[in-house]
Amino acid sequence: MVISEPARQSDVAALTDVVARLRRALRSSIRTDYPYESLPIAQVELMQALGEVPSLRIGDLASQLRLAANTVSGLASQLIDAGLVDRQADPADRRAGLLTLTAAGRQKLSDWQAAHERRIGAALATLAEQDRAAITAAIPALARLVATL
Repeated sequence: MVISEPARQSDVAALTDVVARLRRALRSSIRTDYPYESLPIAQVELMQALGEVPSLRIGDLASQLRLAANTVSGLASQLIDAGLVDRQADPADRRAGLLTLTAAGRQKLSDWQAAHERRIGAALATLAEQDRAAITAAIPALARLVATL
């Protein structure tokens, strides 16, 4: 096993800054392609988690999202009221509920994702080929970074 050198503080600071700015830019630019979107990012992240795993208990979802269970419960209630998420009794434990995306929730999440892909695709198209290649090459390493967080 090769032990890599610790990251330089300046690189850590630069990555932290660019990730924060990228998230901010994505959140604000989504309104350009998807102006009627009103879901807070926390609700979108809950829906994304349910898009990856078809049904989850609130506690499991809270662990995955690193939020308090009562926070997830509140977010879920809002999404249930909006018709985007459904709560059913867990067949393994009738006291617990399982959350799933509704058809409307899956469509909303798909539309949200497509709007982001259009925005990122358009932005990437304006970059030089060398920059696009560097960003593409960094995707697997960034995915591994996310997994370690």
